[in-house]
Amino acid sequence: MPKVTSALGFAGQAGRAIELYKKALNARVITKLHYSDADPKDFVCTNEAQKDYVYYGEMVIGNQLISFGDNPEGFFDNEVSKKASAVSLLVEFDTLEELNAAYELMAEGATILTPMTSTTYCTGYVVLVDMFGIHWSLMSGYAG
Repeated sequence: MPKVTSALGFAGQAGRAIELYKKALNARVITKLHYSDADPKDFVCTNEAQKDYVYYGEMVIGNQLISFGDNPEGFFDNEVSKKASAVSLLVEFDTLEELNAAYELMAEGATILTPMTSTTYCTGYVVLVDMFGIHWSLMSGYAG
């Protein structure tokens, strides 16, 4: 049976992003390999400035495994990628207080798409694109 895992790609800032997610979302890093750690049979880093980029990583938020890494320069500079659909990660918090604490950390440098609100189905809801370009929906008190 196939297994689906969300994968986040960054432009050289995966390390910084993961530090934010550890603080804001209580993410736990399981694996983090840098370009310089890659087996030469798989990948050779020819750009010295990118040797500390993340080649492959895995973290857990709640009980969800998410992979992450830095994409080489130019990775998204093509017509297909420019037309790709946006994907959002939804994080559900038990309480509005937990949501507010995460939101306070993640809002810095972010673009807020849906300001903090409550709905008929949850106590809190906000949508943002963080400073690393990742699209997040944060929700608390889901009543469904």
